[in-house]
Amino acid sequence: MATAAAASASEPEAEPKAGPEAEGEEDEVKSGRTRSKVLTRAVAAATYKAMGPAWDQQEEGVSESDGDEYAMASSAESSPGEYEWEYDEEEEKNQLEIERLEEQLSINVYDYNCHVDLIRLLRLEGELTKVRAARQKMSEIFPLTEELWLEWLHDEISMALDGLDREHVYDLFEKAVKDYICPNIWLEYGQYSVGGIGQKGGLEKVRSVFERALSSVGLHMTKGLAIWEAYREFESAIVEAARPMAGFLSPFDWEQTFDSQLEKVHSLFRRQLAIPLYDMEATFAEYEEWSEDPIPESVIQNYNKALQQLEKYKPYEEALLEAEAPRLAEYQAYIDFEMKVGDPARVQLIFERALVENCLVPDLWIRYSQYLDRQLKVKDLVLSVHSRAVRNCPWTVALWSRYLLAMERHGVDHQMISVTFEKALSAGFIQATDYVEIWQAYLDYLRRRVDFKQDSSKELEELRSAFARALEYLKQEVEERFNESGDPSCMIMQNWARIEARLCNNMQKARELWDSIMTKGNAKYANMWLEYYNLERAHGDTQHCRKALHRAVQCTSDYPEHVCEVLLTMERTEGTLEDWDIAVQKTETRLARVNEQRIKAAEKEATLAQQEEEKAEHRKRARAEKKALKRKARGAEKPRADESHGKEWGDDEEDQPSKRRRVENSVPQAAEAPALEAEMGLFGKSASADVASSSKQKERAAALKRDLPKVPHDSSKDSITVFVSNLPYNMEEPDVKLRPLFEACGEVVEVRPIFSNRGDFRGYCYVEFKEEKSAQQALELDRKNVGGRPMFVSPCVDKSKNPDFKVFRYSTALEKHKLFISGLPFSCTKEELEEICKAHGTVKDIRLVTNRAGKPKGLAYVEYENESQASQAVMKMDGMTIKENVIKVAISNPPQRKVPEKPEARKGPSGPMVPRQMYGARGKGRTQLSLLPRALHRPSTAVAQAENGPAPKPAVTSAATEAPKMSNADFAKLLLRK
Repeated sequence: MATAAAASASEPEAEPKAGPEAEGEEDEVKSGRTRSKVLTRAVAAATYKAMGPAWDQQEEGVSESDGDEYAMASSAESSPGEYEWEYDEEEEKNQLEIERLEEQLSINVYDYNCHVDLIRLLRLEGELTKVRAARQKMSEIFPLTEELWLEWLHDEISMALDGLDREHVYDLFEKAVKDYICPNIWLEYGQYSVGGIGQKGGLEKVRSVFERALSSVGLHMTKGLAIWEAYREFESAIVEAARPMAGFLSPFDWEQTFDSQLEKVHSLFRRQLAIPLYDMEATFAEYEEWSEDPIPESVIQNYNKALQQLEKYKPYEEALLEAEAPRLAEYQAYIDFEMKVGDPARVQLIFERALVENCLVPDLWIRYSQYLDRQLKVKDLVLSVHSRAVRNCPWTVALWSRYLLAMERHGVDHQMISVTFEKALSAGFIQATDYVEIWQAYLDYLRRRVDFKQDSSKELEELRSAFARALEYLKQEVEERFNESGDPSCMIMQNWARIEARLCNNMQKARELWDSIMTKGNAKYANMWLEYYNLERAHGDTQHCRKALHRAVQCTSDYPEHVCEVLLTMERTEGTLEDWDIAVQKTETRLARVNEQRIKAAEKEATLAQQEEEKAEHRKRARAEKKALKRKARGAEKPRADESHGKEWGDDEEDQPSKRRRVENSVPQAAEAPALEAEMGLFGKSASADVASSSKQKERAAALKRDLPKVPHDSSKDSITVFVSNLPYNMEEPDVKLRPLFEACGEVVEVRPIFSNRGDFRGYCYVEFKEEKSAQQALELDRKNVGGRPMFVSPCVDKSKNPDFKVFRYSTALEKHKLFISGLPFSCTKEELEEICKAHGTVKDIRLVTNRAGKPKGLAYVEYENESQASQAVMKMDGMTIKENVIKVAISNPPQRKVPEKPEARKGPSGPMVPRQMYGARGKGRTQLSLLPRALHRPSTAVAQAENGPAPKPAVTSAATEAPKMSNADFAKLLLRK
């Protein structure tokens, strides 16, 4: 009965399943009845045990049958069944796969799918000892899902023989209920504990399990009902078992025992009716039928209040029912509502429910742990959630940092905190800066342990050794993996220097650390010198301050004016006349040199810009001359006078006399030559007539196309029109062939292909629909293969009126769950690549990059389910050989598209040209696993000077006044006049 209730309570959140379910529901009901009968008989046996030897025989008979029946009932749903071995080859294949998976796990123990596959195969092979060890190993690294736990528990229950085995199963249940909130596991736990009711303390054990289950999931509006009913079923069974005992106890003792047990059942009914749960009305009716006395008014009031609360919660529960997993947005709204209400138990429950489906969302774990840290502050609960968070999302450094803080906040032993930190280092972060962050969190913790009033202590030595180890770790481990240390500003060394100077009064060590910082490429930054100067001002002496500023004046390249100003200010207030003269001389010399360098750089950039401009103008003239010569050779008609006055559907800004069109037109002629020769015979009379007739037909068709009236484009129809391009140039009758394709999206008013002056199809057209929704639906045909080429479909927008309009196709931002793969062989198919990639995680999508002709470019984008799988795939696949090609794999981070700038805009009087990008096409780190945070990015020189100090004005080179821009029509008129 309890199991049936659990099934019915879980139906609202389950996704609808297609197909008949009558047989499954019938089996579920039968299983529930069996468990109910077993539960009642087990309780009766435990009750009769107190009656002495007279009931031993009856008790033994009951308990034996109970054990068998419960084992059948508890394992009916997930029992592996009997496996049929048909071929020895299959068994050998499984053994080889097991060895492969074990080897894979020895290389990467964090491969979740590998663990699951290994457990499945070991269970299939009947390797009980190995499957138990594999499950234990996986549970130590990852939290297990409800399905994995139930499968493990049912296997262990079926093998449990004595009391020690039962205790082992109890321990497994305790581990299972800690990973996620699972009402079904709690239900199994309670029912299994009933089987041990005859043992010492068995009754108290059952009640303890059910009470804990109610505390955990009793408020669950859709699945909590099953726990309440199972608990009441248990207590009711004890009542029924106590009735026959009236003849063996004194009337007073029996009545007192019976009334006490009845009160427990009454209490459960009252507690349940005070909580908003689905199907409350049925529970209230059941209580009315069961109770011999009228229901108290206070219970009715609580019941009505719970019904009112239920109405407030129903919209959120119904939103969860209607949405598809993982339903993060719906859970977030539910969480916001619960936090406004402010009931800690319900807030905790809704967070736990959300995490069951969104366990790989770090932000959800952060929000949950933050709520517990600030509101509940219960040590065991807080630390448990933090521990589960880092097990679910080990790649998120913020969760590890919060975990260390929580452990320190609740007074956890230092050894445990150190062990947790070591686990964090081996978690496999995806950025170099993540390692810097976790080291800083741990070093902050060690610093807070030190009593700096003592000159020397064990804690201080441990702190210093940790600083030294951190620097070594970043230099060797992190820099080797990411090609950067993740700490370009040397923040860890700066903190160490501050601690030595301010807390340990050891300026000598602090100066040594700052010397090391400056030798790591930081001497050119003014802010680094000023930080050192401020440290010397606070804890050093004037001599070292002056020395630091003199070195800063000579080395700084980003803000030399600011450093010079600081030096002069110090000498003005503290220095002698000699010091002032030296400072003035050094600053003037340095600033003069800086200005000279800036002028040279500006002149160089201006020269390069002028050269590029001249080259572009030369190329434009060459193209125009070449085009004019081709037109004259073909006897092209003069351009129309109205070409420059307005855009028409039959016109384009620039002709496309590509070689591709002439090659395509010549191919069929070459292919037809042998056939024509065979038909013509020696003299070819008949064939010549055919060729002449076909050429005349083509000329007539071209003439008809040339004579088509030019219809001016109506911009008011842009919303119902799409622009189709990249079509084959040799496509005959494009309007006839394309119309059926687009009519699938809605009624087509007109398909207007664009032809050149010679009547050749130019590879693009306009499709006008009757309704706007049809045009929107037609955009989904983008990249569809037409004639062996990917057809491009885009909205029809007049770019002269909307110059900033761009059609969004693919994300150009950093996507940590998506990979960019280059170097693929052109013969590699999507299916072959998917087979390789799915070994490292769940592949959601694969896109092979092609050119306009549909030919592969050897590039691909692979989208994984989460960041962890993507980072693992990068480490495993980068450098892999596929069909003799060595591929390169990186986290997807496409470079920003360069917007063409006018030369005059780039070399304006305000400063030199924008410097070119220093790094490669895909950023600094090739694999993109190490990304510099925004806070550490250096601002450009020109912008920074404008903000922080007077910027010197670079020399402005005089540029000749440019001639006004000419259109294509103007160029054509000039050429035709010659």
